Order: sequence, then C-alpha cells, then structure tokens
Amino acid sequence: MTAQEKIEALRQELRQYNYEYYVLDKPQVDDYTFDQKLKELQEMEAKHPEFYDANSPTLRVGGEVTKNFATVKHEHRMYSLDNSYSQEDLEDWEKRIKKLVDGAVEYVCELKYDGASISLTYEEGVLVRAVTRGDGVQGDDVTNNVKTIRSVPLKLKGDFPAKFDIRGEIVLPLAGFAAMNAERVEAGDEPYSNPRNTASGSLKLQDSAEVAKRPLECLLYSIVGENLDIASQFESLEKARSWGFKVPEVAKKTASTAETFEFLNYWDEHRHDLPYETDGVVIKVNSFRQQEELGFTAKAPRWAMAYKFKTEQAETVLEKITYQVGRTGAITPVANLVPVQLAGTIVKRASLHNADQIEKLDVREGDHVYVEKGGEIIPKIVGVDFEQRDPDSTATEYISECPECGTTLVRQEGEAQHYCPNDMGCPPQIIGRIQHFISRKAMDIEGLGGETVALLVNEGLIKNYADLYTLKKEQILPLERMAEKSADNLIKGIEASKQIPFERVLFGLGIRYVGETVARKLAKQFKTIDALAEASEETLVAVDEIGARIAQSVVSFFSEEANQDLIKRLKDYGLQLELDASVLENQTEKLQGQTFVISGVFSKVSRTELKKLIEDNGGKASGSISSKTNYLVAGENMGPSKLQKAEKLGVPIISEDDFLTMI
Repeated sequence: MTAQEKIEALRQELRQYNYEYYVLDKPQVDDYTFDQKLKELQEMEAKHPEFYDANSPTLRVGGEVTKNFATVKHEHRMYSLDNSYSQEDLEDWEKRIKKLVDGAVEYVCELKYDGASISLTYEEGVLVRAVTRGDGVQGDDVTNNVKTIRSVPLKLKGDFPAKFDIRGEIVLPLAGFAAMNAERVEAGDEPYSNPRNTASGSLKLQDSAEVAKRPLECLLYSIVGENLDIASQFESLEKARSWGFKVPEVAKKTASTAETFEFLNYWDEHRHDLPYETDGVVIKVNSFRQQEELGFTAKAPRWAMAYKFKTEQAETVLEKITYQVGRTGAITPVANLVPVQLAGTIVKRASLHNADQIEKLDVREGDHVYVEKGGEIIPKIVGVDFEQRDPDSTATEYISECPECGTTLVRQEGEAQHYCPNDMGCPPQIIGRIQHFISRKAMDIEGLGGETVALLVNEGLIKNYADLYTLKKEQILPLERMAEKSADNLIKGIEASKQIPFERVLFGLGIRYVGETVARKLAKQFKTIDALAEASEETLVAVDEIGARIAQSVVSFFSEEANQDLIKRLKDYGLQLELDASVLENQTEKLQGQTFVISGVFSKVSRTELKKLIEDNGGKASGSISSKTNYLVAGENMGPSKLQKAEKLGVPIISEDDFLTMI
C-alpha cells in the first residue's frame, strides 16, 4: 500500500468511527484506538503534505481565526415558520391546505429543536460552506467553526446529489450546557442564560479551536436544491441519514390533525426525556409536489406550521436561601424549595446566581415563587407571587461572611460574584483547587479522583496540591475503600505526574481566569514559572490576547506568599515548571510583531510545521487576511479569495522558500 493509499484508508476509517460515535451514538472502538489511529494519520500527513485534504478528520480541532465573518447570500432563501398555539390554529391551517391542493394530504411531524439555524452546502459530497440563517436572504459564513462539530460530515457516503443545501439546527445538549455553566460559576463568571443562545454565540467565536472544545451537535432536517430526485419530506430524512447526517429519529407521518395532536401531546409530556431543548413541533406537508403547489407567503412556507409548547412553570415556596463556595472562592446563592414537580422531575433547589439577581427579583425566604427549567439542570426562579407575600417579610440581605470559614467576603468592581478571599484556609476551596489540579486536562493523576481528594483533605493528610507529593503508601492504605493495589496506583500516578508538561501544570495551579488556552499562551511567552512570576501587569497585557483582568489575576496569584511557597515546593519535588528544552530549541524573535497567513499546499514543510515555525520565531499565524497581515505565504492550489484579498490590501505574497529564508 502506498503512502497516499494508507492516508486515504486511515481517513475513511476515522470518518466511519466518527459517524458511529457522533451520529449513531454507537461507538465501535474505544477512545484509545481512535486516538492512536488519529495520531498515525497526523504523522503521515505531516510527512506527506502533498496529500493535504481540507476535509481530513485531523482538522476537526479547529485553529482558524476569523476576525470578520463574510456575509453570504443564500442560494435558496431560508424562510421563517408561522406559529400556532392551539388545536384550532392547526385545524384552520389544515382547511386552508386542503382548499389549495388536490388529493389526500399527508403530513410529517418533527420536533422543533431550540438551537441556531444553519445551512450547509455540499458539492460532490464535500462540505464547502456553512452559513447562519441571518435575515433569511443572507447570513454569515461560519464554515471554519462548523467544521469542528463532529456530527457534521465533511465528506458524504452513498448516492447523493451533485450539489444541495441541507438545513438544520446547531444545538448544545443539556448535559454539555450544564457542565459549561458549572465551570463558569466555579471561575466566578456569569452562567450562560440558555443552550440556544450559547450555541448561537459559539458559531461567532473568532477562534475555531475554542468552538471545537464545546460539545455542539448539528441536527439536520431539510434538503433544498435542484434535481434532488426526492419526492417527499419523509424520504429526504431517510436519504440524509443514509448519506451520513445526524437526522433526528423522532419523525412521524400523519394523515389528519387528530393524528398530529397525538404526536404533539405525547412529546409535550416526554420532551424532557430528550438530551436537547425542544420548544415545539413542526408539521410539514409531506409531498414535495404539494409543497411546490402551495408555495410561500412573503415570509413563510404555506406548507409548514410550527406548534409551540408552552413554557413549563411551577409555583412553590422558597424555604431557605443557602450559599455554596466554589474552588475559586466564588459564592453561589441557592434557593431551597418545597419540592415540586416540574418538567418530569422533582425540583428541590434553584439557582439564584448572585446578589444582583436576588435584588432584581426581590426574592425572600417564605415567598411563593415561579420556577422554570429553561434548559438548566438546576432550575431557576423567574418571578415572585407578591400577592401571597407575608406583609411582615424583610428584604433578603446577602451574606457578608463565608458560610464555610467565616472570612469577610469581597466583591470586586464590575464583577457579579462575591468571593471568599481565604483560598488557603477555606475547606471547599482547598478541596476544589486540588481536584482541579489533578483533573484530566491538568495533571491527570491516575488512581486519584475527586472523592479521594476530599477524603485526603478531611483526614488531614493534605492541605494543598503540593502535599500530594509527600504522601506515603502507609498513610493512604487505612483510608476507606483503599486496597493495596489502589494505593500503589495512586503513588505511581503522583510520581508519573512530574513529567506533565509546563503548560498543563500552569493550568493546574488554578489561577483565576487562566484556562487551558491562556496557560499555553503564557507558558510559550514566558517559558519558565519564574519569568511569569516576575512579570508585571503591563508586561502581561502586552502579550497577544491577554487582557487586564487576566493580568491582574496572574500578578495577584504570584504576589501571595502562600502561592510562592507552593511553587517552590513543586519545583523541589521535580515538576515541570519550564518549557522543555526540545520545545525551546530553535526559538527566536526574528518574526516578532509580524502576522502571517498560510494558504495552499507546500512541498518542504507542512502547514502545521509552517505555523509552528512562525510562532517559534516570535510571529503570529492568522487564518484570515486583513490590513494588519504582513505576509501571505502562498503554496500550490491556494484559494483564489485569499489571493484576491491580499492583492486588494497590498499584502506581500511570498513563497515557501521566501519564508524559510526569513528564519
């Protein structure tokens, strides 16, 4: 088998694995096997850049940066839907339909998913464009971001039309939304309001690598185009599914409003069993011939109607407001409720988010309150029944001291959360910081989980993450559920973590606002923990994409004596607190302050290697051309749009060889 054949075989294999995992939800291989295959493909593509494929599974991680999203006109307009809220509305619609078409009418009922509308264009089975709905006539080109969503096929399988558009919704599953909000609250940020807005906002993020980190999915349900050779909506769903699209399984053909309402009533009750937010049902005339006959009004198709579910609310009594402390010291108020049935579950607690929200709602203990699920795992209070309020009740006074350690709370200007500043002595913060330190994206210590961390802290064996490296087997063996082998694995895992690279250690330190991306950027810029610790706010802000808030947080962290002591101990224990020599090798400042855009296929080094060379020599690799671009590095078969834009803006166009001589 030639290198090209091997590369193509691996791509096909990985596409199939992706399809089974993200579309069918039936993975056939474990994560390790997938990762090894992906790594093998990455290595082969790096060796053979001549076989570059923009739709390779290796490019799902993103990395393209888009400052301005191009506006693209839809080839086929994206219409709105007329809404109905009652059986009478639907019956009236059905009567109108039957007056306008001949013969029996069949309908298709589909769930209406609450996400961000998207239109995907495929040519010869390859994804060429993804455009937001916009105003229906034109939208924003978000192709780079959509390509990171793993349920979106980059290449189709089977017998598909030469060119077509397929429409659907970009959604954020409820579990993923809850996890993202939990992280934000922990970091002291405002939680996202709902999955729909978060999904929509994700599509407009400038860095596609950040989009790739979000658990977005794409549910598709409408094919448009010429010469499709498809007769009905139901057939189009089946066809799209066979080509590799994630098409919702919930769809039913009906012959009357009565049958339709059976579907509506069932899903109004059972929609909370689904992993996504739904806000209704869409009813469409099944026959494409009849759809064509019915046509459109100025804003909506006559052959479709959306039936909207009513937002579910429950009324209950707020018994008590309690306060939780997160790992960063952020205080989250929680409403403890008289248990009430809502959206298929018993609700006992609801989030109040922060002091401003409590004041805005004027919510008090003893109040009768209205609760909604609204896409959150922990429901939220949306209002108060003031008529039932006790006339002697008093306004809620937000706590001034930490409920765990009694320290006076602080609230920085411009921030929503109150904080407990006692980060070294407050039990939930101690446990939370260590749990963050050992997490998968940080130190990833085998044999050590969150519960064991809490146990070690509560037993007085550790007080901070540096103490982990002093643990002895004989200390942990007496712990609950700790057998000989478990203890050995834990000690080995702690020892092995000393080889974790600097950027992950830096992330693990738990500096407020320093996530994975920022940690990588800081590690690369400052190269050692000592250099970072000495950096001023001005020096930090001068680093690309580091703002004042992050800079202040970093300076504050390293100014604390307790943190200085922790860093010294970690250094003494042998953790990686500087970039590896192999990473530092050949790094220069030759391209400092210069921005490059790479386009096309290269013969001497791969695109990935080119980007690394730019960054290793102090330059910035960007995904799009602007007036701030210094050079366009042009390879074979580069896109004409980049070339035209570079010429229009007067950006110098250089070859691969020209670039290599610069370094």
